Amino acid sequence: MDYTDTFSGKRIFPFAPEVEQISILDIAHALSNICRFGGHTKEFYSVAQHSILVSQHCDPTDALWGLLHDASEAYIGDLTKPIKQLEELKPYRDAEDRLHRVISIKFKLSETIPESVKRADKVMLMTEKRDLMKAADLRVKQNIDIKPLPKRIIPLPPKTSEQLFMERFNSLMSLAETAHPQFGG
Repeated sequence: MDYTDTFSGKRIFPFAPEVEQISILDIAHALSNICRFGGHTKEFYSVAQHSILVSQHCDPTDALWGLLHDASEAYIGDLTKPIKQLEELKPYRDAEDRLHRVISIKFKLSETIPESVKRADKVMLMTEKRDLMKAADLRVKQNIDIKPLPKRIIPLPPKTSEQLFMERFNSLMSLAETAHPQFGG
């Protein structure tokens, strides 16, 4: 089976991932170098920065899930929604689901993405469309009740996003270990 070499020097088998193949360093590095919207933004805006913002705008108890909700993209890349939903790409979606399960085990997350993370992701989508796209349509039918955040997004360079992603992760892990000492064990 084919594997991918990661930033940290590990190998991951995206169609048969194992917990020990997952590294937060790989996730932070890769997501900071992947541009949202297939690169069709006014300027570079990383999946890592998006993830940080989702983690800051979901329920605080779900913040780690918010930070890692797109972590599978670190290993299999990001596809735009119209492409990802094609029936022919079911193997991609299956790989994404397997990676989500392994990542959730690695970081002791619930198996399913919490509703507050899904909502924060939609809020960020609307905010990103307003701030980062030239022809943004904020009347997207499925998000009619979702309004963008008042504060505008200022895209960060990849290295800054990577650093902030790691700081957010370390902060959230520290909080989890304080609240539940067995979490760090």
